[in-house]
Amino acid sequence: MTEASELIPPTFDLADFVQCVLAEDLGSGGDVTSRATIAADARFAAAMSCREPIVIAGLDIAIAFFRALDGEVRIEKLAADGDRVAAGTVLLRLDGNARAMLAAERSALNTLQHLSGIATLTRRYVDAIGGGGAILLDTRKTIPGLRLLEKYAARMGGAHNHRMRMDDGLLIKDNHVAVAGGVRNAVRLAKAADTGLAVQVEVDRIEQIEEALAAGADRLLLDNMSPEQLREAVALVAGRVPLEASGGVNLDTVGMIAATGVTYVSVGRITQSAAAVDIGLDYALS
Repeated sequence: MTEASELIPPTFDLADFVQCVLAEDLGSGGDVTSRATIAADARFAAAMSCREPIVIAGLDIAIAFFRALDGEVRIEKLAADGDRVAAGTVLLRLDGNARAMLAAERSALNTLQHLSGIATLTRRYVDAIGGGGAILLDTRKTIPGLRLLEKYAARMGGAHNHRMRMDDGLLIKDNHVAVAGGVRNAVRLAKAADTGLAVQVEVDRIEQIEEALAAGADRLLLDNMSPEQLREAVALVAGRVPLEASGGVNLDTVGMIAATGVTYVSVGRITQSAAAVDIGLDYALS
């Protein structure tokens, strides 16, 4: 079983994330309700389970919230990130200090529900692509501050990550083209910059393809093209560079788009529009 800490990029500071999220939820006064109603030494056993079919992402991150407030909490992990599980599946069993568990509950669940929502929607897109052969990519359409986690969740759902930041991929989009004075000039300038990065350029018309390739583009993003246009582009490029289809992709169209022969299909919806899934924590006196 692979731990999330081995998969999330090392630039993500889990301890800092947990501290910031707990501070947001607990404020300066802490969980006043639990302090008022529960004895300091009371203990609870709990089961965390999903109430609908999901793909899991963020389970080890949820565990980190409980451990942050109770270093002695006993946790039995019964599933792993990337698992597709049925409704009613128990993900964790916990036994620890009741006040601490209740204080950590919402932060842990919010994170796990959100990330598992992304993973679950992503898997639906992967399934919809089916045998089309194209690879599903995420985008930079993420909640500010949560990109590393959301892209991690997309990987758990079966997608591949597109560029993580603006400095690890050179992507010339329509506004760059407009300012640079055309596709050819934009690509030539990017190649001349000698960044060491592959140059990808967005094209939205078939006639721009040869222009981009002649200037040295290493990869093309075919923006908002119909399946017929995508098939024409695939035939024209004939394997010279990888092709990525983007724009207007949804669950009804992704299979058709993937079947055109493009290398990649990028979908902003998997991080931008994924709904949180239903996961709960149910308590019983230990």
